[in-house]
Amino acid sequence: MEIAEKDIMDFREKTEKIKAEIGKAIIGQKDVIEQVLIAILCEGNVLLEGVPGLGKTQLVKTIGKVLDLEFSRIQFTPDLMPADVVGTNIISQDEKGVGRFTFQKGPIFSNIVLADEINRATPKTQSAMLEAMQEKTVTVGNHTYTMSKPFFVLATQNPIEMEGTYPLPEAQMDRFLFKLDVKFPKLEELSQIVSITTSVNENELEKVSNGEELIKMANIAKDVPVAKPVMDYAMKLILGTHPEESLSPEITKKYVRYGSSPRGAQAIIKAARVKALMEGRYNVAFDDINYAAYPVLRHRVLLNFEAVSDNISSEKIIQEIILSS
Repeated sequence: MEIAEKDIMDFREKTEKIKAEIGKAIIGQKDVIEQVLIAILCEGNVLLEGVPGLGKTQLVKTIGKVLDLEFSRIQFTPDLMPADVVGTNIISQDEKGVGRFTFQKGPIFSNIVLADEINRATPKTQSAMLEAMQEKTVTVGNHTYTMSKPFFVLATQNPIEMEGTYPLPEAQMDRFLFKLDVKFPKLEELSQIVSITTSVNENELEKVSNGEELIKMANIAKDVPVAKPVMDYAMKLILGTHPEESLSPEITKKYVRYGSSPRGAQAIIKAARVKALMEGRYNVAFDDINYAAYPVLRHRVLLNFEAVSDNISSEKIIQEIILSS
């Protein structure tokens, strides 16, 4: 189905308005704000990584307010149990005093779920979110419950080398559409943050969109055409992350243990389509693929020990794959 020009213009205007409104409460981090919005419009999940105090939680709360979505927060700790996340069956009595099991929903039943410091929970609790993140359903006992739409998990984590954290398993990392690094603010941004957070006046945020509109925008993005050369280029980038592929660059063969899954290929195309619409274009360009490659592949390129010892990052690998494609 061909997209009308009005839909493209409306899409661009709406996303600009959303970004501007979020920017009232979040100083700097423009790339992070844009990429989180792209992931939401791709119906994907986001992993935000950065040291404590950089406003990761505040960003997620602000997005919930601006998009007028139901919001819940789960603070992950080592003693958190799976039932604390998804809910549990409890015994209740009806009017006749007969006991029966009823399901009490957990905080994961929301539109936006903030999984705060997700890597502080044990792998058992982390895995409780896998089904919800991928299939948008939760199975408890013999019953499967469907999540309301839209549904996104925006998780935050502190860097792995900090104390008291558990590295996320590869299967769960792959469920995140994007992994974003939240950088420390620059001098001017830091001054603005301190001025806003230490004063009496708080910025009032407008509700710019809603769940129904986001679903409509996500469906429009699915119809953005991708020319065959652009599609082939994106697939070459994915294959370039695999060390066993003959056409992979030397840096991949030397430093990569495992490459991206097919989910990475799906994610890069979805993200590029949304990026094209945000730029006011109705077709995906090579630059859109390159833009999406970093947040999509950052957590899907698993490095070997030699990469760690030589201080080679996944960003460096991705950069070399793009240059060689």
